[in-house]
Amino acid sequence: MPAASFARGDELRIAQAIPMQAITGDYSYDPIFPDADPDIRLVPDYSTLKLCPWSSLPRAFAIHDCVELSGDLCQFAPRSILKSVLAEYAALGLTPVVAPEIEFYLTAPNSNPDLPLAAPVARNGRAENGQSAFSMNMLNELAPFWDEFNAAIDALGIKADTWIHEVGLSQYEINLVHGDPLALADQAFLFKYAAKEIAIKHGMNAVFMAKPIAGQPGSSMHLHQSVVDASGKNIFSNADGSDSERFMHFIGGLQKYLPDMMLMFAPSVNSFRRFIPGSQAPINLQWGVDNRTAGLRIPLAGPAARRVENRIAGADANPYLAIAASLAAGLAGIKEKISPSAAVEGSAYDCSHDLAPSFMAALAQMQNSTTARRILGEAFVTAYCSVKQLEYKSYLYEIGAWERRFLAAQT
Repeated sequence: MPAASFARGDELRIAQAIPMQAITGDYSYDPIFPDADPDIRLVPDYSTLKLCPWSSLPRAFAIHDCVELSGDLCQFAPRSILKSVLAEYAALGLTPVVAPEIEFYLTAPNSNPDLPLAAPVARNGRAENGQSAFSMNMLNELAPFWDEFNAAIDALGIKADTWIHEVGLSQYEINLVHGDPLALADQAFLFKYAAKEIAIKHGMNAVFMAKPIAGQPGSSMHLHQSVVDASGKNIFSNADGSDSERFMHFIGGLQKYLPDMMLMFAPSVNSFRRFIPGSQAPINLQWGVDNRTAGLRIPLAGPAARRVENRIAGADANPYLAIAASLAAGLAGIKEKISPSAAVEGSAYDCSHDLAPSFMAALAQMQNSTTARRILGEAFVTAYCSVKQLEYKSYLYEIGAWERRFLAAQT
């Protein structure tokens, strides 16, 4: 809308179904969405108002909440789901703290989706061939992109901590500084937005698929989580610095309830290509101290920084929904005093593959879960599963390269 209209406070509205639009652009006709498709209001969060760093003309944006005309938060909007979970913590005098680690690939332009993605050509005239994991050379070779991207996230108020070249071909990871979950979800969303826009300016694509390139590692969005009380003390630690009961119960809640919400962390058919034994992507919700084979890793840290790293979420997960689901499961564990399993020793890949092995298995598990409906809301779970079913139906209309390669010549 024109800047003058925004400054006047003119109201923006969209149709209620839009927060649950499928990635294909389609809409579900599940009865959970009223046939009348009524309006909802878009209410700006003025703390998110920023100038677009990548725009050649002066443009600004602000993240908005979806609000029903009754004044209630729209039950289909991801930001609403996270706000509802945070309200449950606040009612107990608690505040969760999160820090996402976001992985993504930089690729060459790809105008034909039938062709595989490839590494971009760097300033030396060559594409990376796989020798740059954890080194600085490709960060330097793509310096024009990184310089502009770094300036952009500073302008957007995104607080980045460390930057590394990950194991994959032209794969990178940037860790965000821990803080308020809603603010970090906003930052994660803006991080992806900025990366895509600035990559295009530099003749590349920023790709947040969970498994974009065959034979290369998947991209995750690990979530570090802790909880503080009204005094700011980490409730995961006792006064003597040892693990608290609530720390154990938080882990127990994650183990018990995350499987039913797997679709929040792995939202597409591609997401499930990450979960391969030996790939540092988990196959279960075992927990262990400084153990990257486990779905729940406890980093070595002092009592004030004691936290749980949820390694389930892919880079393709909606940050609002992934953070909401993880925090909700942990809180349920605290409330219900759920004890976790014993910490895993050695490789968690030697344990059973307890997570849903496929998209449809995860969809069925969430659809039939009374727990997910209790934690996230009946209407949201019904709508979310309906949209995911629609996306899967669209996927079934596509014929992939593997099918053509191995099945076309069958007799």
